[in-house]
Amino acid sequence: MSGTGPQWRSRLAHAVRPVREPLLRTWHWLGAYALIRRGRDLELMHRSMGFATLSLVTLAPLLIVVAAADPLGRGGFAAWLVDGMGLSGRSARVLTDIITPPVKVIGTTSVWGGILLAVFGVSFAGSVQNGYERIWGLPPGPWHRVWRQATWLAVMTAYLYQEVQNRYQFQGIERIVVSAASGALFFWWGQHFLLGGQIHWRSLLPGALATMVGLGGLRVFSYLAFTPLIVDNAVSYGTVGIVLVVESWLTGVGFVVYGGAMFGRWFCEHHWWPRARS
Repeated sequence: MSGTGPQWRSRLAHAVRPVREPLLRTWHWLGAYALIRRGRDLELMHRSMGFATLSLVTLAPLLIVVAAADPLGRGGFAAWLVDGMGLSGRSARVLTDIITPPVKVIGTTSVWGGILLAVFGVSFAGSVQNGYERIWGLPPGPWHRVWRQATWLAVMTAYLYQEVQNRYQFQGIERIVVSAASGALFFWWGQHFLLGGQIHWRSLLPGALATMVGLGGLRVFSYLAFTPLIVDNAVSYGTVGIVLVVESWLTGVGFVVYGGAMFGRWFCEHHWWPRARS
C-alpha cells in the first residue's frame, strides 16, 4: 500500500507528459505571460478609465462645437456617438435627445472659449501620446512637440467626421471595408506621428490592425449590450444613466486603443522581429 501513491503519481506524470510538453511549448511560443505582465505594468485598465474621463471632460466639449459647425447638418455630436457605439432604434433616439446640444452652440461660443476647448483637447492628445510612449518604452517627448498633439487632434476630428459621413455614403460590406481601412491608417499614422518617428512604420502596423479588430469587437458588444442598457438607464436614472453608459463605452475604447498598441509591440517582439532576424 505504501508504494501505491508514488506508483500512481509516476504513472500519471508519464501519461500527462505527452500533453504537457506541447502545451508548454505552445505557451512559450505565444508569449502570453509577457503580454499579461506588460498590461499589468502599463496599468491598462486604470489608463483606460483615465482615457474615458479625459474624453468626456476635455474632448467631448470640443467635438460638440466642431460637430455643431457641420455644414451638412448630419446630426451633430450625438450622431457621432450613435455611430461609434453602433446604436439604432429607440436607444439611438434616447441618446440623441439627451446629448444633442442647443442649435446656437456655435454662436454662443466665444473666441476664448474655443481656444480653451482646443487646449483641453490637446491635453487629451498628450495623454494618448504618453500612453504610446509608455508602451514602447520611450522617454516623454519635449514640451515643444505640442504641435504634434494639436495636429493629431485635428486629424482625429477629421477621421471621426468622415466616419459619420461614411454612414450615409456606404452600406453593408462596403462601409466595413472603408471604415476598417481608414481606421487602420489613422491609428498607424497616429502612433508614428505622436512618437516623433522613433518607431519604424513596420513595427506599428500590427498594433494598428489589432486596434481596428478590437474596435470592431467593441462595436458588436456595444450593439448587443449597450443598446438595451441605454433605454433601461434612461428610464431608471435619466441623463446620469446615459452618461454612465457612454463612460463605460469610452473606457472600452481606451482599453482597445492602448491594448491594441501594446499587442502590436508584443507581437513584434515575439512573432515578427525574431522571424525577421532569422
